[in-house]
Amino acid sequence: MEEQTQPLREETLEIKEMGTSESDGIHCISIIGQIEGHYILPQDQKATKYEHIVPLLASCEQDESVKGLLIVLNTMGGDVEAGLAIAEMIASMKTPTVSLVLGGGHSIGVPLAVSAKRSFIVPSATMTIHPVRISGVVVGSPQTFYYFERMQRRISDFVCTHSNIKEEKFRSLMMNTDQIATDTGSIIDGSEAVECGLIDEVGGLSDALEALKKMIQESK
Repeated sequence: MEEQTQPLREETLEIKEMGTSESDGIHCISIIGQIEGHYILPQDQKATKYEHIVPLLASCEQDESVKGLLIVLNTMGGDVEAGLAIAEMIASMKTPTVSLVLGGGHSIGVPLAVSAKRSFIVPSATMTIHPVRISGVVVGSPQTFYYFERMQRRISDFVCTHSNIKEEKFRSLMMNTDQIATDTGSIIDGSEAVECGLIDEVGGLSDALEALKKMIQESK
């Protein structure tokens, strides 16, 4: 039991140390690598454990010294339900939140990127939009197809609700067959993500922090 709780205490301390001055009250959480959910990933793979991020978000929400939260993303995606759970928690926070996509915000990283109240992406970052898929044994039945369809609908509804992208545009990017070899989907860069309404603005760290500070001032 201690082996499971010890990493959480260490990560909580690390996040608090990453905050800026107490007067600013801005804290930073990074979501990197692959989102680990119900199954443990290999030891040599960089991962963000959702059972660590969820209590950190809850702690930030109830901590009065936390005035704003910066979520830095560089993720290849991962567990769909775990990623969507984190995205829902961020979206439901009253604390001002800003997301910044660096490197990549792929797959389930897309809902995570749009879950904040304002989103930024650097020009060189990319985002991969594709349908839900699963590896391993799959039961070939209509019920399986219906399950995938409902899961995809949950993701699409979340993304379209928390961004300015139209459902038709998001679906066309998701079902595109011209960009990814032997796969379906689209890879868009920073300017394209903003142009289609998925992300709010192209910008870097200073832009994201400036927007967050402005949101904090407006919330007072």
